Amino acid sequence: MVKIAVTGKGGVGKTTLSGTLARLLARDGYEVLAIDADSDMNLASSLGIAEPPLPLTEYKEMIDERAGEVGGMFKYNPKVEDIVDKFGVVGPDGVKMLVMGTVERGGSGCMCPASAFLRALLRHVVLKDTSALIMDMEAGIEHLGRGTTRGIDLMIIVVEPGMRSIETAGRIKELAGGIGVKHLAAVVNKGTSADVKPKLAELGIPVLGEIPFSPDLMNADFEGKSPIDAGTESISAFVEIKDRMLEMIESFSKDEDS
Repeated sequence: MVKIAVTGKGGVGKTTLSGTLARLLARDGYEVLAIDADSDMNLASSLGIAEPPLPLTEYKEMIDERAGEVGGMFKYNPKVEDIVDKFGVVGPDGVKMLVMGTVERGGSGCMCPASAFLRALLRHVVLKDTSALIMDMEAGIEHLGRGTTRGIDLMIIVVEPGMRSIETAGRIKELAGGIGVKHLAAVVNKGTSADVKPKLAELGIPVLGEIPFSPDLMNADFEGKSPIDAGTESISAFVEIKDRMLEMIESFSKDEDS
């Protein structure tokens, strides 16, 4: 099984990487589940899915029924085993997709059942579901918890040349370490890794590869197309990153076995 979380500050290209990695893994023969856990919810276009599923948080009655309790309490382990089949959609190359949605905070009413439901779902898909998993996360990685991260093979931080992106990577590493994420790596987008690689090395974050700046990728994004479907020349860079990612995960497994 391959379980990947992709994160980074807004606008660095993590959604493009998430969707393309999912498609490439599916073409390699993996059964792939892609989860949009970002509040912007743009993963569908990167996967080539024209009609994405509704965010799970829109199904308030179902969540209340499964996760809610009388008196504003909530169930820690609601039923979630059937969620992927019931509410996901299947896109190109057979990739399955779910959209998490955002949990409202403050204001009127307690949203604890929704939060408990999403966390239980992530625990299930990370620890029990046999699909390869690609999660497009926010920089805050707030959906994750200690119970989930035991099953994450690798957290990929997408960075671009510039100190703000490096600073975000440092904050993400701190957050990830606080919830037990063992392995992190970076992908450099919109430039070369020459300038940022030493900074990432200081943070103890290895670089998987880089995606050069490409007008073709920008055009695909403007047109709402998956980079694979748009036939951009940059796909070879994504393939190299995917291959290096799998090699890195395999090395982690060998180290743990030894």
